[in-house]
Amino acid sequence: MKIMEHIESLSAEGRLMADAAEEAGTGAPVPTCPGWRVRDLLDHTAAVHRWAAAFVTEGHRAYVPETEVPELDGTALVDRFRAGHQHLVTALENAPEDLECWTFLPAPSPLAFWARRQAHETRVHRFDAESALGRTPAPVAPAHAEDGLDELLRGFHARPKSRVRTDVPRTLRIRTTDTGAVWDVRLTTEPPAAVRLDATEDRAEHTARADCEVAATAGQLYLALWNRAPLDALPATGDTDLVRLWQEHSAI
Repeated sequence: MKIMEHIESLSAEGRLMADAAEEAGTGAPVPTCPGWRVRDLLDHTAAVHRWAAAFVTEGHRAYVPETEVPELDGTALVDRFRAGHQHLVTALENAPEDLECWTFLPAPSPLAFWARRQAHETRVHRFDAESALGRTPAPVAPAHAEDGLDELLRGFHARPKSRVRTDVPRTLRIRTTDTGAVWDVRLTTEPPAAVRLDATEDRAEHTARADCEVAATAGQLYLALWNRAPLDALPATGDTDLVRLWQEHSAI
């Protein structure tokens, strides 16, 4: 996806998140984040937005921790979230294409990284905020979901922090039934190694290597692999112990 598509998505998702939080109330529980109230969700996401915006606007070349701000609640907290979200959107819109700053996942450029990362960060938490309303949250569009799956599988879980490990090497295949994307995720005692099988010849080469395959729409897989929906409720074939392994150890 293009950088501007991510920025536009970030803008829309943040507004939807704020609207849902305001409607639910900051004291409402968040079913998709056990133990959290809407105020916790807003505090967390607002902090991430401030943190990300600082890299974009100040060009930090090394990691800088999040800054603390005074505690707020109710309307004041929602207003602070809205302002911080808009500040991030504006910072990304005005950033130069050759922006240089710290990042933590592979990307074509720092600007591409922060636009993509914050779009998905906000999308997942928009879903959380809408879950606090007691009704089914709006679905994730297939193209955005596919991109988010790629970031999760080839980015987040390629890092040493990933706890999805197995003593016996196994391969988990993730297949989207609506967009046609396929990833083979090699699980060992090391961080997972995901390969995206875009070419027909690549798919043929890897066909016999999967020990388990989970196939569903991109939106369903996006929410399940981000632990917002049960992965074991989706269609799976082969060694479903790998599904349980993911559910138990994949939290970011």
